[in-house]
Order: sequence, then structure tokens, then C-alpha cells
Amino acid sequence: MTEYGVTSAPRAVGGMTKDALSAALVSGRLWAAADMVARSAKEFGALLRAGRWFGGLPDELQHDLLDAGVVRNLRKGEWLFSRGDLPSGLYAVLEGGIRITGAAPSGKEVLLALVEPPMWFGEIAVFDGLPRTHDAVAAAKSIALHVPTEALGRILEREPRYWRDLGLLLASKLRLTFRAMEDVAVLPMADRLARQLLMSVERYGEWHDRSSRTVDLKQGQLATMLSTSRQTVNHLLKDLEGQGIVRLAYRRIEILDLDRLRRAALSGVPAPPSRAARRGAARASE
Repeated sequence: MTEYGVTSAPRAVGGMTKDALSAALVSGRLWAAADMVARSAKEFGALLRAGRWFGGLPDELQHDLLDAGVVRNLRKGEWLFSRGDLPSGLYAVLEGGIRITGAAPSGKEVLLALVEPPMWFGEIAVFDGLPRTHDAVAAAKSIALHVPTEALGRILEREPRYWRDLGLLLASKLRLTFRAMEDVAVLPMADRLARQLLMSVERYGEWHDRSSRTVDLKQGQLATMLSTSRQTVNHLLKDLEGQGIVRLAYRRIEILDLDRLRRAALSGVPAPPSRAARRGAARASE
């Protein structure tokens, strides 16, 4: 079962014999058994380097993060942290996905983002040392890399220049936040939906040389992320499907034509004004 890194059962793992471990795997306790088989973060180095942020780090910092990182297997619905928890370090998604959620006044979960490989998250609390702002829950059976606070602190104490690299991760998230705020203000819902689909398959800009072809979100989740109704999302997705851009499947959306999706996502984005236009607007406001 190489998908989880269990190519053959060891003689004994966590006190279990080879036969007992095999029985656990067969009986459906695969994830619990796999937890007992330690995996090195360095196994996932190539995946993480394919991401824009980690791939752009100095080699020494990449090595330090992988060396300090702890690989965690997560069951669907398992929590990494919740709103109000004390800072616990930095995380990356290696397989599966992590839901970043809030809560409505009614207590209903509100999906804010689905974090997928090779994205990193959790950096806000690294900077301000304050409690977590949202919940992070495994959307499916997933694998995450955890760089604990203490280990990350030792790296930064030894090499303070690495704070800038963490700052770039935070800045990229802030840039996305401002773009999302602008989208809400100026774009029609059809364009916002296309933008959300595009960001999902391009991992919010983290992939720099590839993209996924599926969006593992239900229509209701997309509606929550876009602050609209499920009926509106369904109508707009049906329109994209009719154009041959997407195909709707059970609990996911398949991207058939990425170039046309990209054009649809960018069709309503205003071009930045020229310097002369900005000067004219400034004079007019005086």
C-alpha cells in the first residue's frame, strides 16, 4: 500500500507484530496503523518544492523546515487546531485537504478556504503569538507537515534573516485577501465563481508550473465561500458546463478547458490605470 508509504509491514511497530499490523490494515483500521509507521518529511521535499513559496526559499531554510517537520496522518474530520487555541507552529498540506472554517451566529460551519498540497498555513500566529483565528479540520483522509513552534523558533533565532521569508508567505495571503475584497466590490457573481475555481485548481497561486483539474468542493461549500446561494452557484456552473469549460460530478467539479476558465475568470477584472490617468484623477479631486 504505497499510497500511504506502507510498502511492507515491519516486524514490530508500536508493540504490534507484523501479523497484528496486517490484520489492522485489512480490518479497516488503515489510517490508525499507518500512524504508527513514521514517515520522514524529506519524502515530501519534491512536492513542497513545486510550490511557489517553499520552492523559493534558501536551500538551508528548506532543509531546516523539513528536518524540524513532523508528518501527521489525519482522519476525515480530525482537527489540527481550533479558534482560540494557542499558537502551535507552521503547517503544510502534503495530501488531501484542510478546511479553514469559521462559524455563523447559528453555530453552522462556514467554509473560508480549502487548503491543499503544497500550501502552507498557520503563519499569522507565528508572527503575533496570539490565539488561532479560525478552525483547521481535515476535509478527508489527509497528511500534513507540522513545524512546531519551538523548532521554528530555534531556526529563526539562529537565522533571523529567515523572518523575511515567512513575511513573504504572510504577504501572499494578504494580497489574496485584498483581491477577494475587490472581487466582491466590482465583479459579477459569474466572474467571481470562475475566479474561485481558477484559484482552487492553481492552489491560490502556489503551483507555479502545474495545476489540478478537479475542484473538490460541493456546490453548497462554493456558495458559502462566495456569500451567495447554492441555487445561484448551480445555475452558473450549469452555464460553464454548457460551454464545455467544466463538468459537474459528485462532490467535485472537473475542469475541461483551463484556458477558457482563465479567460472567464479574468474577463471582468479592470486593467490597472495608466500613470497619466492616475495623475488626471488626482488633479480632478483637488
